[in-house]
Amino acid sequence: MLQKDMTPFSPDFLKSRLSLDPPPPEPPPGLQPAGVLAPVFFVDTTPHLLFTKRTLTVRDHRGQISFPGGVRSSKDPHLLATALRETEEEIGVDRNVIEVWGRINQSHTLGSGYWISPFVGLVPYPYEFKPNNVEVERLIIVPFSHLLDPANFSEGTYDWGGQTWMTQLYTYGDDVIWGLTARLLYNFLTLLTSGQEPGDF
Repeated sequence: MLQKDMTPFSPDFLKSRLSLDPPPPEPPPGLQPAGVLAPVFFVDTTPHLLFTKRTLTVRDHRGQISFPGGVRSSKDPHLLATALRETEEEIGVDRNVIEVWGRINQSHTLGSGYWISPFVGLVPYPYEFKPNNVEVERLIIVPFSHLLDPANFSEGTYDWGGQTWMTQLYTYGDDVIWGLTARLLYNFLTLLTSGQEPGDF
């Protein structure tokens, strides 16, 4: 069970749990490589995570909650560059001001065929975010303490797109984080609280 003791969650502690080594492996055949960033920022000493609510006009994962990110471009030298470029394009954070702390294990989307490499980085605060309204309906900023509270977490089914999915679920007000984003989030929080990531759910 994830704990909600926030005492150790300083920038130094978070950095100590993360690393960029080894670099992410290539995706399995048939999956398209993509990179995402889990943006962390601190309000005073309180850590928060930033998510995006996707618009209904994007090609994939319409209306879902996700980390900023997208598909690797031929111009991206690596997947970290993809994550930083997409973050800049989607929420207006200059890639040069993000302090990259490390990465968590890759995972794949169940329906759309993406192999996701997730990275974690510190964004300065306050920051004037500039969401791209073609891709991002709104930003969702959640304190770590809320995500670590067992009352806001469950495992079960979620109905979406005419199908029922087995998934982890995080609730924040009326918002539900589910699917791949919830899986990545669960892995990240488990790494922070236990020192290692679990296997895929």
